[in-house]
Amino acid sequence: MEAIEPVYGTATLLLIAAGAVALLLFLIMKVKLHAFVSLVLVSVLTALAVGFPLADIPDVLMFGFADTLGSVALLVAFGVMLGRLLEVTGGAQVLADTLIARFGERRAPLALGVAALLFGFPIFFDAGLVVFLPIILTVARRFGGSLLFYALPAAGAFAAMHAIVPPHPGPVAATEQLGGDIGVTLLIGIPIALVAWYVGVYLVSRFLGARVFVSVSDVVFGAARDAHGRTDAERVENDDAPGKAGVPGEQGVRLGQQPPRFGTVLGLLLIPLVLISCDTVLDTLGTAGTLDADEGFPAFLGLLGTTPVALMITVIVAIMVLGKPRTSMEGVRKIVDEALGPICAIILITGAGGMFGGVLELSGIGDALSSSLSDLGFSLILQAFIIATLLRVAQGSATVALTTTGGLIAGSVGEAGLSNPQIALLVVAIAAGATVLSHVNDSGFWLVSRFFGMDEKTTLKTWTVMETTLGLSAFAVALGLWAVI
Repeated sequence: MEAIEPVYGTATLLLIAAGAVALLLFLIMKVKLHAFVSLVLVSVLTALAVGFPLADIPDVLMFGFADTLGSVALLVAFGVMLGRLLEVTGGAQVLADTLIARFGERRAPLALGVAALLFGFPIFFDAGLVVFLPIILTVARRFGGSLLFYALPAAGAFAAMHAIVPPHPGPVAATEQLGGDIGVTLLIGIPIALVAWYVGVYLVSRFLGARVFVSVSDVVFGAARDAHGRTDAERVENDDAPGKAGVPGEQGVRLGQQPPRFGTVLGLLLIPLVLISCDTVLDTLGTAGTLDADEGFPAFLGLLGTTPVALMITVIVAIMVLGKPRTSMEGVRKIVDEALGPICAIILITGAGGMFGGVLELSGIGDALSSSLSDLGFSLILQAFIIATLLRVAQGSATVALTTTGGLIAGSVGEAGLSNPQIALLVVAIAAGATVLSHVNDSGFWLVSRFFGMDEKTTLKTWTVMETTLGLSAFAVALGLWAVI
C-alpha cells in the first residue's frame, strides 16, 4: 500500500503519533492490558485519528501485520526448532564450553559479540538473533548474573551489522540512491560498525548489566516440562529407565547422555551462514549487472539462500544428525512441538508491533516530515542523521527511515559532487539515525523484549538505550571522518 496524502500538518501528525505511543505505554504498563491487545487497539485508534477512510482501515492494519509476520514467523519458528534441538541434545552447551575455553569466563560476553559480528555479516538481525539465542541463554545460565551481560553484545552486534554494513538492504538501498559505490561503503562501514559496536554496545552492556538484573528467560527454551515436572535436560540426566529411549509419552523424550561434537554443532550453524551468504553475493552481483541472478543455477542457489529456506534446511539436517540418532522421529516431533508452543505470543506481539508501525508509516507522517525537513540549513551529514532519526522515531522502521532519507537528500548529494568515501559516510550517518531510539512502534523492540523475557519498561531502559548509544557512536565516528576526508 502507498501512504495517504496527509490529512493534517506535520505538527498534528507528530502529536497523534506521540499520543498513540503514550496511550500504548499506559495500557501495557499501567492498565496491564496484554501487549497484543494493546497494540491492535492503539493501531485502530491511530488509524482513525490520522484520517484513514473507514473502509481502508482493515487493509491498513493488515499491511504492517502481514508484512512483519511474513518476515518473522518462519524465521522464529525454524530458529526455535533448531535452538531446541541444540539445547536438549547438549549442542548449545558444547558450543558454550568451547567458547569459554577459548576466551575465558570473563571474556564470554566479548566472545559472543565477536561471533555475532561474524555471523551478522550476511544474516539479517532477526534470523541471527534466533539462531544465537540458545547459545546466549546457555552461557548466561552457566555463569549467572544479569542476562544483559551476554544478550546485548550479541544482539547489538547483529543490529550494528544489519544497519550499517552492506550487503544488508538498508545501507545498499541508501548507497544506490545517493549514487555511491557498494564496495566503498562496505570498506568504510565495517570498521565504523566495529568501533560503534565496541563503544556503543559492548561497553554499554557492561554498564547496563551491572545496574539492571534480567533473569535468564525460559519463554523459548527450557521451560517445557513433562508430567513429572522435569525439563528436557533433567530427563536426559535422570531418566535412566531401560526401554525409554525414543518413546514419547508421560515420561517425555530421553535423548541419551552423549552430546554432539563441537565440529558437528559448528557445521550446523555454518549451513545457514553459507547458504544465506550465497544468496547475498548473488543479489549483489545481480544488482551490479555482473550476472543474471534470476535464471538458472544462480536462481536455484538464491532460493536455497532465502533465509526461511536456509533455516528449514538447517532444521532438517539437525533432525538427522542431532535428533534421530538419539530418539525416534516421534520423539523429535515432541521436542519441536514443545519449542513452538511458547513462541505464539512472541510472533503475534511482534506482528502487532509491525501493525502499529505500518499504520504510522501509511499515515503520511514520513512524507510530511520529509517535506518540512528538506532544507534544514545544516551540513549534509548532520541533516542526514537528523532526518533519519526523526523518521525512525516517528514510524519505527529502520529500513523505511534509511530509504526515505536517502531519497530525500539524493538531490543535494548530486549537486554537491561528493566522492564515494563521503557518500559512504553519509550512508553511515543515515544508518546511525535509523538505529537510535528503538521503541514500541518497532517490531524489533518486541522481538527482543519477548526473546529475553523483559517487560516493556525494562526493554526501554536497556535495548532502547543500547540502540541509541550504538547509533550515536556510529554517527560520531562518521562525523569525525567527514571532517578530515
